Amino acid sequence: MKTGAIFGINGPVLTVIGGIYQMSEMVKIGEQNLTGEVIFLQADKAIIQAFEDTAGLKPGEPVEGTGQPLSASLGPGLLGNIFDGIQRPLKEMGLFMPRGVHVDNLDVDKPWEVRMFIKAGDYLSPGAIIAEVQETPAIIHRIMIPPEVAGDVSFAVTDGKYTITDTLATVGSVAITMTQSWPIRIPRPASLRKTPHLPLITGQRVIDTFFPIAKGGTAAIPGGFGTGKTITQHQLAKWSDADIIVYIGCGERGNEMTEVLEDFSKLTDPRTGHALMDRTVLIANTSNMPVAAREASIYTGITIAEYYRDMGYHVAIMADSTSRWAEALRELSGRLEEMPAEEGYPAYLASRLAGFYERAGYVEALSGQEGSVTIVGAVSPQGADFSEPVTQHTKRFVRCFWALDRALAYERHFPAIHWLSSYSDYKADLSEWYAQEVSPDFEACRDAIFRILYEESQLQEIVKLIGADVLPKSQQLILEIAQLIRLTYLQQNAYHPDDACVPLEKQLKMMRKILKVYEERKSHAI
Repeated sequence: MKTGAIFGINGPVLTVIGGIYQMSEMVKIGEQNLTGEVIFLQADKAIIQAFEDTAGLKPGEPVEGTGQPLSASLGPGLLGNIFDGIQRPLKEMGLFMPRGVHVDNLDVDKPWEVRMFIKAGDYLSPGAIIAEVQETPAIIHRIMIPPEVAGDVSFAVTDGKYTITDTLATVGSVAITMTQSWPIRIPRPASLRKTPHLPLITGQRVIDTFFPIAKGGTAAIPGGFGTGKTITQHQLAKWSDADIIVYIGCGERGNEMTEVLEDFSKLTDPRTGHALMDRTVLIANTSNMPVAAREASIYTGITIAEYYRDMGYHVAIMADSTSRWAEALRELSGRLEEMPAEEGYPAYLASRLAGFYERAGYVEALSGQEGSVTIVGAVSPQGADFSEPVTQHTKRFVRCFWALDRALAYERHFPAIHWLSSYSDYKADLSEWYAQEVSPDFEACRDAIFRILYEESQLQEIVKLIGADVLPKSQQLILEIAQLIRLTYLQQNAYHPDDACVPLEKQLKMMRKILKVYEERKSHAI
């Protein structure tokens, strides 16, 4: 391995000469050993993006390759923790990691109570589960052998307490510990991808009723400043029936991540009765952290989600926001002097977005367990302009679109998801589940409610011209019932204990009650 030297410095982008590296290899930069990644190679030079502040670096300082790609450490200790964009733990080091400090991503000294399932002489296929650890009171961590390993067990420990670096078994010639290392930019393999058929129940009426998302599905929440993207994602993280939440704060304000950390630590998980953080992983890369680490943060988060998916868990990712991630791509692309595309974004923006959302899915894992990764990405278009590139490309790759409306937000109508601008392509996939698990008339009630809202939108054009008083009584009734739907059903108080999360059975009863009022009044309006 030949060490190179810094030739040029352009913010987080470095030009290095004289070294021999691999594409996507992690490197140590300069005398302070800053962390970086190789992103471009030529015969005589390499381009490296630094994940830490490059202030003070000088030409001629060494750049040493590690021989390994940028990878996530996967094992017990992820849940309840908060990491930066390249998975360095922030709990012990504070919100900002000092430059050049290298710490273990997971606690290597903590002993875990391990329950073994294998013995010497067993044959193990890739991804097989060999042991269990009670990671938190809410989640059992299943220890799996890496996807590329298979063979006979020549050694296995008995039940007991071990650290994550202790060898639990030897498969072939490979020592198996509780941890795995996986390149964050490469999706983890699965045996079979299945059509999503189970809904992610969120407790939010406008989502569960009108625009449901399936476990293993993808959704976007676009909206301008102040329309409630972050609060909506907080609600989904708090109340959805996902087993595990991975919350990625990508380029957002630090106070938002502080709010998540404080709120989730205090809240009790309604599904398990334990602390909500017991099933949550936080990735914090705020707007004042290095831009290159922001670009890597969503890949770190999705890799952790895939790891728990392989154990058989249903994982939901909250990415807030993909627009800030795209801006990081744009800044790095500009420093690389690449040809810009729409609004200065790189030409590969669409393919990067597609690659991210493609990693969602409902799968049968190598372990034989069924699990899923659901991605909910917030989009922050400037000026609430949904025609800008990030929003438009995202619409191509997601099947659920929860459009936040600025006018609704200014009216204090939350969640500000507009019922005419949003859509979900999962309704057909989930119709059988709703009919069997909730009620056969759930979809009929939903369609009737939506029809009233649609008719009201058409009548509003007439009302603006001539007023509501001249309309027939039947049409005036439509306006009244639509207002009732908006105020009592679509609007939801995130801070009220009874209204923050509403089960599907209660949602159905509310719809039936509204439709009953409509039918009774309709007979008098004719």
